[in-house]
Amino acid sequence: MFADVATIYIRSGNGGDGHVGFHREKFIAAGGPNGGDGGRGGNVIFEVDDGMNTLNDYRYKRKYKAMHGEPGGNNNCAGSDGEDLVLKVPEGTVIKEAESGKVIADLSHDNRRVIVLYGGRGGKGNQHYATPTMQIPKYAQPGQEGKELTVILELKVIADVGLVGFPNVGKSTFLSRVSNAKPKIANYHFTTLNPNLGVVNLPGTDGFVIADIPGLIEGASEGVGLGHEFLKHVERCKVIIHMVDGASTEGRDPLEDIRLINNELEKYSEVLAKKPQIIALNKMDLYSEEEQEIALSLIRDGLPENTSIHMISAVSGQGVRELLFDAYQMLHEMKEEPIVFEQEYFPETLIDGEEPFTVTFDVDSSMYVVEGPRIERMLGYTNLDSEKGFEFFQNFLKTTGILEQLEALGIQDGDTVRMYGLQFDYYK
Repeated sequence: MFADVATIYIRSGNGGDGHVGFHREKFIAAGGPNGGDGGRGGNVIFEVDDGMNTLNDYRYKRKYKAMHGEPGGNNNCAGSDGEDLVLKVPEGTVIKEAESGKVIADLSHDNRRVIVLYGGRGGKGNQHYATPTMQIPKYAQPGQEGKELTVILELKVIADVGLVGFPNVGKSTFLSRVSNAKPKIANYHFTTLNPNLGVVNLPGTDGFVIADIPGLIEGASEGVGLGHEFLKHVERCKVIIHMVDGASTEGRDPLEDIRLINNELEKYSEVLAKKPQIIALNKMDLYSEEEQEIALSLIRDGLPENTSIHMISAVSGQGVRELLFDAYQMLHEMKEEPIVFEQEYFPETLIDGEEPFTVTFDVDSSMYVVEGPRIERMLGYTNLDSEKGFEFFQNFLKTTGILEQLEALGIQDGDTVRMYGLQFDYYK
C-alpha cells in the first residue's frame, strides 16, 4: 500500500551527567577534582534515501528516540556521545510540526539532510568548578534533557507536470503512452489510488517528469473522498494538464467538469489555481471531425480566451505529441527555481535558555562579537536568506537579551556585529 503521510513522535537523547571525582594516588593526600564531562545526547536527523518512494516504514512504528550520552568518569574521562538517530525518507518529504501544521523542513532538491532535534548537551564535570576558594567542588552539572516533538511527514511528489481530472477520463492510459510509467489501467472509477510518476522523453529536448494525480471529485478540497491526499501532490508541479472526457462517454459535461476541478484547486490553494494549465480533451477519436470541431468550439466559448486546449486520444495517440511539446514549452519559459516549502517552525525554540553566551566589543576589528553554543546552534538551524528565517533570527536576538546587551555596550546604527563568521550591520 502506498503511504504518503505519517505522524510520528521523535525525541533526541539526553546529555550525560558530569562526574564528581577526585584524583587518588598513593602518597598524594588530597588530589584535585578530575570529574569528566558527560557526552552529548544523540540528534534526530532526517535524510533523503533515493531508494524510497513511500512512507510505509512509518505506518506502524510511531516512536523514535536517539541514544543518550554517557556520564563522565574519573581521571577527566568524558562520556561517549549518544548515537544519532537517522530517519530515512523519500525525496519530496515535508516535515511539519503536528500541532500547528507549520513546516520544519522540506527534503527536496538540494536539501538532503536536516537535523530536526539536537541532543542535550553533556554536563560539565566538577573539574570545571574548582576555584581558589573552592578547591574541592563536590558537585557537577547534570546533562541537558533531550527534546521531543510530534511531527507529520508528508510526501509531495516532485514532478514538472501534474495530470489532473475526474476519475476514468484516461489519465493512466495517457501516462502509459507518453512515459516509462506502467500504471494499472481499467475501465472503472478510481483505478489509480496512488500517484504515478513517469519521465517523458521528447525528441530534441531534455524531457520532463509527469505525475498522474489520482482522480479528483467535487468536494476534494474539503477532504471528500481522498481529496487532501491527492491535492497535495499537485503543489510542486509547475504546469497542470487538465484532462476531461471530451466525448462525454459517461454523459458528463466536459466544460462543467473543468469548472468543478478548477474550483477544487482554487479552494485548496490559491497557488494551485494560478498554475499554468493545459486542457486536454481526451477520447476525441470517438467523434467525427465535424463533431470534434463542434465540441472544441463549445469548450473554447466557455473558457478564457488564452486557454491552451488540445484534442487528443490517449488510446490512438492523436494530438498527444503536440500536447507534450506545448507543456514542455510552458516549462521552458518558466523560471527554473524549484518549488520548495519555506520553513515556518523552528525547533531551536525548544532549546533551553540556560546555555551561556557572551557579547563583547573587539577593539582590533571594531566589531561587536556574539558567541556561545546556543548562538552557534541557532545559526546552524536557521535559513537567514528567507524572510521567515530572518524574522526568527531578529526575535531570537531580542528574546535572549542579546540586543539589550549590545545596547548596553553602546552599539550604534551602522555598527557591525559578528557571529561565527557571519557579519551584520546593526540598525535599531
